[in-house]
Amino acid sequence: MRNVGRPKQFSRASLLKKAVPVFWKHGFADTGVHALEKATGVNKSGLYSEFKSKEDLYLASLKYYIENRHGKELLTREPLGWANVERFLQVVRDCPDGQTGCFAVNSMRELAVVPSEAQEMVTMTLGHLKRLLAKNISAERTRLEPDTIAEMVVTFFVGLSLEQNLKEGRRAARRKLKNLMRVIRSL
Repeated sequence: MRNVGRPKQFSRASLLKKAVPVFWKHGFADTGVHALEKATGVNKSGLYSEFKSKEDLYLASLKYYIENRHGKELLTREPLGWANVERFLQVVRDCPDGQTGCFAVNSMRELAVVPSEAQEMVTMTLGHLKRLLAKNISAERTRLEPDTIAEMVVTFFVGLSLEQNLKEGRRAARRKLKNLMRVIRSL
């Protein structure tokens, strides 16, 4: 007779949706299995039946976040242009569930300890983001190349995302975003 285990009581997507905020808030190194069990409602054996390791769960969470964030839809909205760029940057300031910044950018703080695949995912994501920004900027009249402005915006986005982890950073974000948009619209 074949030994059949209990059927799993969760979906992979719902588990990842609940794991993302834990990794986002605490980072990879400071997230323990107990915190993941508590947040997801799935015990250790259930987590490890779905994922090979904490690293595997982290990578799946990061991938889930990247695939489900709103940046792509904000930057592909017609008509393309500055309004999309500004709406996208406002998302950093208005994160869900009390989170700060961007989970993918925040993971850059731990590049020495996160799986190398995380660095590859973040690098690819920032490259894709730059291309979407450049398309929006191309729809506007500029004296500089859209790719050049897009690089500056991505750098601002990364810095603003990291700064959101500081209390002062959250308060100053609106002012900084307004100033950036004034400057890049004049380029």
